Amino acid sequence: MENLDLLVQKLVKYPKETQWLEFKHNNYTPEMIGKDISALANSATLSEKSCAYMVWGVDDETHEIIGTDNDLQNLKKGSQELENWLRSLLSNNADFEFSTTIVNNKRVGVLIIYSAANQTVMFEKVDYIRIGSYTKKLSEYPELQAKLWDKLRSSKFEDKSAKSDLELMEALGLLDCNAYFDNVDTPQPQDAIKISHYLLEEGILQNQDNGLYTITNLGAILFAKNLTAFPKLSRKAIRVVQYSDNSRLNMLKEEIGGKGYVVGFEGLMKYIEALIPTREVIIGAKREKKSAYPMLAIREAIANALIHQDFSISGTGPVVEIFETRIEITNPGIPLVDIRRIIDNPPKSRNEKLAALMRRLGMCEELGTGWDKITITCELSCLPAPKIDLYSDSTKVSLFSEKTFSNISPEDKLWACYLHSCVKHVQGEYLTNSSLRKRFGLKDSSSGSISRLIKDAVEAKLIKPLEPDTAPRYMKYLPIWA
Repeated sequence: MENLDLLVQKLVKYPKETQWLEFKHNNYTPEMIGKDISALANSATLSEKSCAYMVWGVDDETHEIIGTDNDLQNLKKGSQELENWLRSLLSNNADFEFSTTIVNNKRVGVLIIYSAANQTVMFEKVDYIRIGSYTKKLSEYPELQAKLWDKLRSSKFEDKSAKSDLELMEALGLLDCNAYFDNVDTPQPQDAIKISHYLLEEGILQNQDNGLYTITNLGAILFAKNLTAFPKLSRKAIRVVQYSDNSRLNMLKEEIGGKGYVVGFEGLMKYIEALIPTREVIIGAKREKKSAYPMLAIREAIANALIHQDFSISGTGPVVEIFETRIEITNPGIPLVDIRRIIDNPPKSRNEKLAALMRRLGMCEELGTGWDKITITCELSCLPAPKIDLYSDSTKVSLFSEKTFSNISPEDKLWACYLHSCVKHVQGEYLTNSSLRKRFGLKDSSSGSISRLIKDAVEAKLIKPLEPDTAPRYMKYLPIWA
């Protein structure tokens, strides 16, 4: 964190410790720090503070800066780095950083703890709270527990502070205002106050009671000139990795984005497009190069990953991995809708303001059409269907390059059949043997293979016939839920 010494001098002016502030001299145990991180993160949320602090090297009675012998960034638990040990026992929404500074020629250690988001922060599966200057189990205080959960449910990531106590010019200097005005197709005002009017209206900036400004998470994650200026968000930068084949053994390139999502999005897409293999196709009398993947599908899949990620999961962000015959796009968090209904259901997002602004800025499709576009563009290119894999705290979308029908796995054929039925349904049409042959780029002679696939999809309860008594050659099918 920048200006750490100034932060310490500000904190010691408080008349006493608070729910979100604790002073220490040298004393610590790893277990104590773990419990205190939980307690202070939860208490910061209760107190509507973006951060809580533990400060070593300050007398907890007089608040005199006395210095500490502890080098917080190099503390260990046995042979393990203390920070790594703590993260292994804290819930995945715990976010904190150890820092050291010199104040009045004395070493001061600062543990910055970000407020709890979406759920309580737990240590060893127990959540704690600060009561006065003591750390207690949250379960012992049901009224505070209820109040905390009310705040967690109502708090939004986008509205929280990424950086506060900024002069206006300082705040504007951290944001790429040109990117905002270019994307809303509005000339940028020359006057800083007029610029701030737009940014305040969008929730990119917030006014503080002291006349200074806060850059919100929404503003920073989308418009930061450099995400490293916002320590909590820097780990949410997009990472792009290219491998030499279909394994992760031989990495060719790795690039970590440093800009806000809006600022860097078009550059990101050009970078990815340059890494994607191409193939020659004959169109008329000309040979033309065609990308192995439809860029619209890649664009939408990446935009979805950015929009729907769970920002409360610390230490990780969206990743794009480019293999020889597939692209994987992974984001923290799992969808809020059933993946089988991802085409027809209105999407739900944890980050509604971010999603709305990104759509308005033209970075992705309008509400509810993104997955339609991904699926349809893959179908038009006769590619295997895009695949969604869910893990405990992440979602992976895979796009595949061209495969012959015989080389697509039975499982993936069924999924492609199901998605095709969903696309047809939202278009007011039906899956047929003919439409599914066309989807896979097959000739009429493959109707038998397609009939068997349709039969398997019916037995798997993925699709159903519109009219079961219809003659086989005229049969039409719907998704099972229709």
